[in-house]
Amino acid sequence: MQTENITATIKETEIVVDGKTITIKTGRTAKQANGAVEVYCGDTMVLVTCTESKTPRDLGYFPLLVDYEEKLYAVGRIPGSFGRREGRAPDKAILTCRLIDRPIRPLFKEGYMNDVQVVATTMSADMENPPDTLAILGASFAIELAGLPFSGPIGAVRVGRIEGRMIANPTYSEMENSDIDLVVAGTENSIMMVEAGCDLVSEKDILAAIDYAHQIIKRMVQSQKQFCRELGKEKKPFEAPTPNAELKDMLKQHCTETLKASMDGVTDKMVRSNLIEKAFNDVKAAIAELAEEHEVRKLSDSYIKNALEYYEADLMRAQVLETGRRADGRKCNEIRPITVECGVLPRAHGTGLFTRGTTQVLSVATLGIGADAQRLDSIDPQTEKRYMHHYNFPGFSVGEVKPMRGPGRREIGHGALAERALMPVLPSQDEFPYVIRVVSEVLESNGSTSMASTCGSSLSLMDAGVPLKCAIGGIAMGLILEGEKFAILSDIQGLEDFLGDMDFKVTGSKEGITALQMDIKIEGISLEIMKIALEQARQGRIHILEKMEAVMPAPRPELSKWAPRILTITINQEDIGTVIGPGGKMIRRIIEETGATIDIEDDGTVRIGSVDSEGGEAAKTWILNLVKRVEPGVVYLGKVTRIIPVGAFVEVLPGKEGMVHISQLENRRVEKVEDVVAVGQKVIVKVKEIDDRNRVNLTMKGVSPEEREPFEKLLN
Repeated sequence: MQTENITATIKETEIVVDGKTITIKTGRTAKQANGAVEVYCGDTMVLVTCTESKTPRDLGYFPLLVDYEEKLYAVGRIPGSFGRREGRAPDKAILTCRLIDRPIRPLFKEGYMNDVQVVATTMSADMENPPDTLAILGASFAIELAGLPFSGPIGAVRVGRIEGRMIANPTYSEMENSDIDLVVAGTENSIMMVEAGCDLVSEKDILAAIDYAHQIIKRMVQSQKQFCRELGKEKKPFEAPTPNAELKDMLKQHCTETLKASMDGVTDKMVRSNLIEKAFNDVKAAIAELAEEHEVRKLSDSYIKNALEYYEADLMRAQVLETGRRADGRKCNEIRPITVECGVLPRAHGTGLFTRGTTQVLSVATLGIGADAQRLDSIDPQTEKRYMHHYNFPGFSVGEVKPMRGPGRREIGHGALAERALMPVLPSQDEFPYVIRVVSEVLESNGSTSMASTCGSSLSLMDAGVPLKCAIGGIAMGLILEGEKFAILSDIQGLEDFLGDMDFKVTGSKEGITALQMDIKIEGISLEIMKIALEQARQGRIHILEKMEAVMPAPRPELSKWAPRILTITINQEDIGTVIGPGGKMIRRIIEETGATIDIEDDGTVRIGSVDSEGGEAAKTWILNLVKRVEPGVVYLGKVTRIIPVGAFVEVLPGKEGMVHISQLENRRVEKVEDVVAVGQKVIVKVKEIDDRNRVNLTMKGVSPEEREPFEKLLN
């Protein structure tokens, strides 16, 4: 009876996307959350919950927390950590957090300040259907069921393209043959978020894929609305706080001239910051004087700063839309001055210093061998990475004091975007058998450091001699939208990113796009605006690439002298154990004595890395001798390793011994083996036979003078 009651409370709906059924269930699990759904596709299941605090908090920003949890039981694995628990979220999980956060955050009503937490947990993964878009869709369902003041619902879909045909929500195996990996989220009327990796795809094809995704999103939104109607779910009433009219008048009176001066062709970020600080102090002093005269409550600093930012945004946006002139004096499609340097660090394998305006990034490339690849312990089918990009954003880059801790979500997200941008132009492992790590150090920041990191990475890799197919550049675009009027801004600086309506990043070559990321701070934009932005971005990207190519037109023909040289040989799979030796004893000995690094793959491919050629060649020779076969009738120079009453054991090749019977030592009767040979003595031997038990029988008396001659000089 109890089971029947539980079953009766479960409600579900289905959405069919390109032949794949997505099932959404609610009412079975996590019922104390404000909203909870289970989202299924194949055997992949994501539980998504939404929880709201009972009272608001005025923090000056909307306190939304999004978490995405990967549980290794989802793929039937025990975590590889010492404690056998899931530890710090892997980078892919953090990137999925950002994918969920970016389209939903702008849609919460302005002024809503209750804490909201969205948690998506992948509890089952079939290694075919990716959980990330299911988590975004589930977040929208959960928020709608919670009845929060949210201008949704939204839908989310991944688009792939195989041989010119679009596929919605492709499987991992289908994505291996796709030249587009595009995730789109949006409302019924507009696009909210785009994240893409492409194999040099044209702007026209990207727009077609986004349009294809939006048609599916519309159906997802309709399904959610219908589901909520069936469940009788309605949104809670919410009225945004009205702005303080008196404060707005005081801002106009005391700050207008100073704020306008900060936008009158000011290119120095510190100068502009000082003017903003003066504006804040002026209005704060005026408010304090008014409060003292009339004995009213003083406004908090955070409240004044928030109001000042809104007023600053109004002035900046009006200036751009009315005059076409930006705060630093540029036209809408104008890019800041660019300088490019390579080979900056003498001992690094490759460096690229990219400066655009007051944004500066130093990217450093390091080459390694197979053992340096990053091992991944996640629910994703990918188990290792041979190309890594790490992005660091220290406080000094913006003139602030900030603790130097591990990378946050922003750093991981920016690093992943720059990493994705270069992937399509990297050489294959067969062409270039190195593991590659690029670290981008942000030295100065005033907008678009991720795109500067992309440019710096491309330069550092070419400086290191990595044979890229072509150079990759990146540009960040912005948007000012007021009603029907809009302006698209090329190469946005920090002010335009913070106070604008869009952050649209595009990377690629002169021929096509490799990565794209778009975030909207308003309730979406149209495809027509995206089309104009993509074309303006293409022109800006070509301008940046020309500046880069003037300094580094092609990859260097040779690797840095400090980079390891990799020698590749192939051995039989049955010989892998011989090279490694018992407990790794043999391979450790080779590494210690030659100074080389050695990586052996399961198929018998051996990669030997060494900065000096002598060490690499010595390791190669050693390994080839280890796997060399002892052949009957062949003469060897060997060394006596041990003596027994009936003969002497001689090592003819590394790790390979044969026995010379006492009767085969000399052409006479020998009473004692020690009368002829001693342990450690070099001797010339010939393989008499290899018996059916694979024992090597040697002879010393059966070696002719002609066969001995080449070895005679080596005996001493």
